[in-house]
Amino acid sequence: MLTIRMQRTGRKGHAMFRVVVQDSRQAPTSGKVVAALGSYDPHAKTLILNKEKATFYLEHGAQPSDRAARLLKNEGVKLPTWVKEPIVKERAVRNAEKRRSTNPEKPAEAEEASAEEAAVAEPETPAEEASAEATVAEASETPAETPEAAADESADETPAETEKDNV
Repeated sequence: MLTIRMQRTGRKGHAMFRVVVQDSRQAPTSGKVVAALGSYDPHAKTLILNKEKATFYLEHGAQPSDRAARLLKNEGVKLPTWVKEPIVKERAVRNAEKRRSTNPEKPAEAEEASAEEAAVAEPETPAEEASAEATVAEASETPAETPEAAADESADETPAETEKDNV
């Protein structure tokens, strides 16, 4: 019995596939191929296929593998009624809440809107702003009252300034 399957080629880590017609008793890597139908690049998702040859072998009894049947169907080759459609299995995703793809990021507009809402929630009156400015001005004008603060001020002077004062 003939089968339409994919034969792996390409270097390690960069697979390329040939779509071939082969005797089902042969291993895909054996090299004994009845006909080459095309090639498939899974990285670029490109399929080059001779549709006439594929239709011919399907009409004459070649059984496609699940992956080959899916590729042929996507390419527009009409599959015979006896070809079994590959079963699409439901895949369970572990910890879906941790995945970035399931949790969309906040757009920048949403972050700006939330910052504006916070500013609107706590409005400041002009009187409050004036009192806040007055307290800042008073704090800067008060002299150093503690000896520690006075020592800190004298430490800020450079040694050259202290020598001039002593002379």
